[in-house]
Amino acid sequence: MDVFQVLADPVRRRIVELLGGGERPAGEIAQALHVEFGISQPATSRHLRLLRESGVAVCTNHGAQRRYHLDRATLDVVATWLQDVRSFWHQRLDALDTELFRGRPANAVDELIEEDIS
Repeated sequence: MDVFQVLADPVRRRIVELLGGGERPAGEIAQALHVEFGISQPATSRHLRLLRESGVAVCTNHGAQRRYHLDRATLDVVATWLQDVRSFWHQRLDALDTELFRGRPANAVDELIEEDIS
């Protein structure tokens, strides 16, 4: 599963939010998810495994305790992609705003958008 598929799940996004505050033991994550989503420890383990396999989270062993933290490099890739998408649409929406301000008819603006997308 790629990182975007992994992050599409609300439980895994919540784990990322929890780990955004710093490293946490697996048991603490499982407890939080049980309270918020009503899921079991084995279900939490499956979500954590997918986060590990996608490179979003890293697990380290501290004695018998497994601790998780975010892999910033993977999240930087996601952030870069989002910035590229945001930039793409920001430029086009600014151009649309300009054309609408100039009073272009709606069908002319639609044609400009079609040209830009294709």
